[in-house]
Order: sequence, then structure tokens, then C-alpha cells
Amino acid sequence: MNALAATNRNFRHASRILGLDSKLEKSLLIPFREIKVECTIPKDDGSLATYVGFRVQHDNARGPMKGGIRYHPEVDPDEVNALAQLMTWKTAVVDIPYGGAKGGIGCTPKDLSMSELERLTRVFTQKIHDLIGTHTDVPAPDMGTNAQTMAWILDEYSKFHGHSPAVVTGKPIALGGSLGREAATGRGVVFATEALLAQHGKSIKGLTFVIQGFGNVGSWVARLIGERGGKIIAVSDVTGAVKNQNGLDIVDLLRHKEETGCLTNFSGGDHMDPNELLTHECDVLIPCALGGVLNKENAADVKAKFIIEAANHPTDPEADEILSKKGVVILPDIYANAGGVTVSYFEWVQNIQGFMWEEEKVNNELQKYMTKAFHNIKAMCQSHNCSLRMGAFTLAVNRVACATTLRGWEA
Repeated sequence: MNALAATNRNFRHASRILGLDSKLEKSLLIPFREIKVECTIPKDDGSLATYVGFRVQHDNARGPMKGGIRYHPEVDPDEVNALAQLMTWKTAVVDIPYGGAKGGIGCTPKDLSMSELERLTRVFTQKIHDLIGTHTDVPAPDMGTNAQTMAWILDEYSKFHGHSPAVVTGKPIALGGSLGREAATGRGVVFATEALLAQHGKSIKGLTFVIQGFGNVGSWVARLIGERGGKIIAVSDVTGAVKNQNGLDIVDLLRHKEETGCLTNFSGGDHMDPNELLTHECDVLIPCALGGVLNKENAADVKAKFIIEAANHPTDPEADEILSKKGVVILPDIYANAGGVTVSYFEWVQNIQGFMWEEEKVNNELQKYMTKAFHNIKAMCQSHNCSLRMGAFTLAVNRVACATTLRGWEA
């Protein structure tokens, strides 16, 4: 089941639990606006190339729309729609005043030079500048984009609207980016894990962890869990997998990956089959990579007691059912990986105030938001007798439905 079908299914299930009016339910699913633009740029060799850019703005009942911009060859409108909708629920779960959006350009970033990427980003911004803005829609980096991309968008947008640092988040620190943004998603995952484990009378210290994915999120999760005394016994990424029953030295592993570009041949651990990683014996499994990795084929063999969804949509609905029957506790993605957008919100707040925070304040506020959201989810689970995933969805859908109703959506 793809991301859009799964998101719609979760939404419908939540709206049934909440007893939403069918007309309201339908209006919450329909995106506010879908934008498609043609971006033609001169290539370095003098030829012209055209790329299709788009932005789906899903909902603005609770505030400006917020979501990433990805540069990727297969930017599928259905997927972007699902991800925009997912951002609406994600921002509502952690109670930050945003709605959801998502966008991108269909291109292969590694085939473009730096100056071609800059021209493409600027043309895209020129085409959508009157549809984004500090109080309208605030883009952020996603697959294939980074702080530099945001700097170009900020500069191009400011030519039309004056200096507007809050129009994008995930900027370089020198242009109003926030301290702590780099580690935010991973740190949020760890705060979420701590909140869940505390509820079960456990803590990170002394438990065993398996992490799939060792990019930005996975490496920060590993580092922070290691600092808290958790034992990381297996890690994988696209280059391979490595295990050590006594715990991997994460600082060493990060150094090894920096030097060699891969996880294999690491002296502090043994090589393992990446396909066996998800079913490896451990207390906590944290998928930080791709969607759909836990499915009906492997779910029955999962040995972890807790699964923390740091990736978007790593668990198929069929796997969800199998794992729930086994008594595995799954912390859902729309809550677990919301640390990134929460610190994006802090960045936006700092830009609007023109007053920047210390990193310690950023991290403390993030912990407050993640912990409070967990207790709100738990309360929904108790009042509706449902899983954590449905607790998170009912919490989010209820918040957006309330805001929509209060604003008078039928008028």
C-alpha cells in the first residue's frame, strides 16, 4: 500500500473514531491549492532545459502551511499530495501553529552543476513567490535540497518582498538558521523514545537498539542513544550493515564512515546481511531510512519489543496488524519524527522576533513539545481505546477539525 493510500486510510479510521461529519471529513482531505510550474533554464553548455516544479498546499486552518521541497527525478504528484497531508497531521500532533504542504522539482540533482541548481531554484522561486510567504507557506529542505537551496530561495524571494528570513526554514546559521536544527529530527526521535520507555517503566540506559539508516537522522539517533547509555548492537545504511553484541562504538563508526564513505570493514564490529537487520534480536528497533521496510513478509520475524518510526511510513498496514497482535509497541512516524518541523517552527519564531536562541534553549523547548505531545497522544489512546498510531491521528485530526469548524468552513 503506498503512502497516500495508507495516510487516507489512517485519516478515515481516525475520523470514524471521532465521529466527524462526512462533509467535514471530505473537506479536510481536499488540498487547499496545487501549483504546477514549468522552469526553463540555460544549462552550462548553452542548451535550454525545462523542469516541472510543483507545490501542494494542503490545509491552512491552524496557520501557515509548512513542508519540504525535494529535488528528485521521480516526483510523483500522488506522493507529494500524501506528504502534504501528512504534514498537516504532523504539525497538529505536536501542536505547532501550521498546516501541511510539500513540493519539489522533477530533476536529478547530481546531474546538475552548482550554478544550474542555483538557476533552477531561482526560476522556481520566481514562479511561486506570490504563493509562499512568512504567513502563507514556509518551505524547508527535503530529499536533494539543503541549507544552500534555502539560501537561494530566501534571496530570490527577498528581491520581490524585502528581507524575509522567515519565508524558509533550514537555512544556514549565517542567514538566520537556528542552532540545533541539524540534529533536531534525531534528537526529537530520542525524546519521543524516552517518553515511550518511561511510560513502560524503562529508560534508554541498558537497552539494546538496532538502527536502520545512518544518514542525518540515523547517525544523530545513534550518537544520542549512545550518550544516554543505550547499547547499539547493529546499524545499516545503503553501503551495508555492521553488528556487535557488546555494542558498537558510535563515535568510531561515524569516523570510519567519514573516512571510507561506508559502514563495511569497520574494525569494531562484524559484517551482517542488511536484510537480517530488521529481524535482529533487540529491545528497540528504529527504522530511519525508507518507507515500507516492515511488511507482511518480515513482520512476523521482528524480535524487537518497541519500534520507533523515525522514517516516514516504514510500516505497511499489514505489518502493523501482525506486529500489534504480537504485542510490539509502535511509536508512529507522525509523532516520532516531528522534531525536525518543531525546530523549524522555532527557527521561524526566532526570525519573526529577530532574536536568536541559545542551542540549549532550542533543545529544552524541543523536549517540552515532544514530551507534552506524547502525553496528549496517550490521553487520546485511553479515551478511544486505540493504538498509539490512532491516538496520534485522532489527536491531529481533531485539532484540525476544531480549527476548521471554529473558522466557519461551510460559509
